[in-house]
Amino acid sequence: MDDIAIQVDHVSKTFKLPHEKQTSIKGFLINKFRGGKRSYERQEVLQDISFEIKKGEFFGIVGRNGSGKSTLLKMLAGIYIPTEGNIRVNGKLTPFIELGVGFNPELTGRENVFLNGALLGFNRREMEAMYKDIVDFSEIERFMDQKLKNYSSGMQVRLAFSIAIKAQSEILLLDEVLAVGDAAFQRKCFDYFMDLKKNKQTVVLVTHDMSAVRQYCDRAVMIEKGKIVHEGYPEKVAQEYQKLFTDEMERLKNQERETRTAVADRWGEGGVYTKSATVKVSPSKILLTTTYIAEKDIDPPIYGFTVHGPDGTNILESNTLRLHQKTQKLVSGQQVELTWEIPNIFANGLYDVSVACCDQSATRFYDWLNEAASFKISKESATAGAVDPLVEIVSIKERSR
Repeated sequence: MDDIAIQVDHVSKTFKLPHEKQTSIKGFLINKFRGGKRSYERQEVLQDISFEIKKGEFFGIVGRNGSGKSTLLKMLAGIYIPTEGNIRVNGKLTPFIELGVGFNPELTGRENVFLNGALLGFNRREMEAMYKDIVDFSEIERFMDQKLKNYSSGMQVRLAFSIAIKAQSEILLLDEVLAVGDAAFQRKCFDYFMDLKKNKQTVVLVTHDMSAVRQYCDRAVMIEKGKIVHEGYPEKVAQEYQKLFTDEMERLKNQERETRTAVADRWGEGGVYTKSATVKVSPSKILLTTTYIAEKDIDPPIYGFTVHGPDGTNILESNTLRLHQKTQKLVSGQQVELTWEIPNIFANGLYDVSVACCDQSATRFYDWLNEAASFKISKESATAGAVDPLVEIVSIKERSR
């Protein structure tokens, strides 16, 4: 255990959820003397969790709401006791589980600093030594002798966060703290996290922010339905976490598409009918195949498509006219199949494709089918942009002063 800060060994946590609600001691005693037995439902929050966190490691815990990650953090902090298994902590630990826990609104900011410090296990002398750093970091020195109830929520958040991160300890537990304060204060917090990482401070971070996982963490685990489903490099764990939501969105989209009526998704005067649209994705390209059937004789039409991003915005539009592709006159009953090749420059996410067919003037639409198909992009390297094209550096020129 010399180089291990935290060891989690086959830990499980189960809660008992009572079916009957007792709101008073009287009701409880009456039920007991009548021989009544309360029935419970077992809720298995965590199942057989095992991992080790080394000293000086910035360790990430990610998972969807309800996955059990916050329960795990509370067990690391000693708030909950494992139902099964053991947790060993090697060093002084400071938990920052929830902003402002232990604050008293009737006390001043100064008094709350010492109160909160006492709850974290520090004596008055230790808190006096840290007080100036806490106040300087929170940037609310002129308000420290005001009652906390007169603080804005943002000021309370700053003070609570400053106490937690400035309290000197060997292990720091942080739960969802990256969204505190305004942009300038967040930048200050990010810089502090970089200092923690540089100084090899042991940090356990629970977050939904995958950019934070990529930027700060040395290792990470992902919890899903109370079990560790992925463990290892932050980039890989972040990708698996993001794929959870992409897969869920795709499932919901397909379910929604099956239940929607044709009237809501299709419009046009008729004459050409879109039979199908399918998409095949490869690392380098996307193949979109659209099939049309003529319902009557039609002069050479224009075929086109639109790709919509995860937020519904138009990412890409193209058609045969723009590509200078000549089309042929259609005879009633004739079927036409087009295959479009699109470079795979899309960022990670779920995309919808709408397809259309119109006359050469682009004023008469025979058929427009919204969300005719969808496809998912899941690349190993993520980007914050809407597209992810191949970018190369062709030269670097350095000049001396």
